[in-house]
Amino acid sequence: MSEEATIDTAELGEKIVGVLKTIYDPEIPVDIYELGLIYDVFVNEDNEVKILMTLTSPNCPVAESLPAEVEEKVKSLDAVKDAEVEITFDPPWTQELMSEEAKLELGML
Repeated sequence: MSEEATIDTAELGEKIVGVLKTIYDPEIPVDIYELGLIYDVFVNEDNEVKILMTLTSPNCPVAESLPAEVEEKVKSLDAVKDAEVEITFDPPWTQELMSEEAKLELGML
């Protein structure tokens, strides 16, 4: 039995979140997960991943490169067969979506 077959979707989800926490918004010294830019992570039984995320604004300077970076880093996980990032602005990102950790880091608490 291959190693890939033994990994469950919850465990894979945690690994994906771990990868997302290594990707930073270039304008804010906080990772995209803690910033609340990741709305959802879907993993199907074939280990194909779909990530629903937003950007801090539609005019974000990394609007092109950030989703591609997320896709590439998630695809680099051995257990992931494929990854797709979908950008949405519904609901629009607000500072309320940031984790307590991110707010603390930015001196907002």
